[in-house]
Amino acid sequence: MSKPKLIRITTVPLSLEKLLEGQLGYMNRFFDITAVSSEEERLRRYGEREGVNTFYVDLTREITPFKDLRAVFTLFRYLKRNKPEIVHTHTPKAGIVGMMAAYFAGVPIRLHTVAGLPLLEAKGFKRLLLNFVERLTYRFATHVYPNSKGLKNIIIEQGFTSSNKLKVIGDGSSNGIDTQFFSKAHFSEEQIAQEKALLGIPDSDFVFVFVGRIVKDKGVHEMIEAFSLLQKKYTNTTLLLVGPFEDDLDPISESTKKILNKHPKILTTGYREEVRPFYALSNALVFPSYREGFPNVVLQAGAMELPAVVSNINGCNEIIEHLTNGLIVEVKNSNELKKAMEKLLHDKTLFTHMKDHARPHILGRYERHAVWEALHAEYDKQLSGI
Repeated sequence: MSKPKLIRITTVPLSLEKLLEGQLGYMNRFFDITAVSSEEERLRRYGEREGVNTFYVDLTREITPFKDLRAVFTLFRYLKRNKPEIVHTHTPKAGIVGMMAAYFAGVPIRLHTVAGLPLLEAKGFKRLLLNFVERLTYRFATHVYPNSKGLKNIIIEQGFTSSNKLKVIGDGSSNGIDTQFFSKAHFSEEQIAQEKALLGIPDSDFVFVFVGRIVKDKGVHEMIEAFSLLQKKYTNTTLLLVGPFEDDLDPISESTKKILNKHPKILTTGYREEVRPFYALSNALVFPSYREGFPNVVLQAGAMELPAVVSNINGCNEIIEHLTNGLIVEVKNSNELKKAMEKLLHDKTLFTHMKDHARPHILGRYERHAVWEALHAEYDKQLSGI
């Protein structure tokens, strides 16, 4: 008996590699999987690694109406020819293109995962346009999966779709976390000391780490301001930023970039494939993002035994329990962020308590295979209805 056909679509292959790492390979045991995305050569290499089929579509992350319509038509023809039972999209552009093409191609099960709403930071005509596209995506979908409970509530509040079309899989997260991989047990004290030495971090420093894109929406302005003030009082502190600058979509201000580049205790590594050593050498995560779906970074840091300072937004405030495995601060508030970071330095008893609870809090709720099994069960449930 042939396996049901499942098409998974993201705007760029990086989302398949990082946000859905390992998931398509797991699902390939039960479904005939095809990964659809842009960047043809990178997509091909991803397919070879995961053992899944691939199909290239020219998708962009910007607003490009003519290119997007061509992408819809290309994907429509592919779906008509291959007749999959399920099309499942991730990321905003892949969502509207994939759901529209699947709807007109007559695909019976059309699923879209929402892992964040970039439109929440947009204003004016752009916000109106993005709202319209979001509603249209959900209209073409048969089911919509916000990857956090808070995100589900926001979607309902914004009136994007009816609540009966929405469901959070498991406890949230699009992919869960491999807690055996993200474990400090892989790193000896000697290795950690070597990593610090390579970066020029004094062994006695308390290290705050940020992992992610260095953009405005991640709260980088507030983080740099908070740390700059904090470091004047606590000189034995370092802020380590692990991730790429994205100057084309959501750049940080020139003034913030100037401080970041010149401050002797603020270090950047650029994009790194392997982030575990940076968690291992750090003492706490700082993640003051403006918006998220269900942030993998906070899961990873927790699994690596780091308490986290996060902003009070959906996803972050579901992973972090205030004063148990981290601290929650108001979004876009550098003063609150500074006070929370100082609390970690000043209150050793609280810091130890949160550190001790960081990994157990993740183990009990977000193990990767549990998330995959919950999604597999959802696929089976939808297939039983056609």
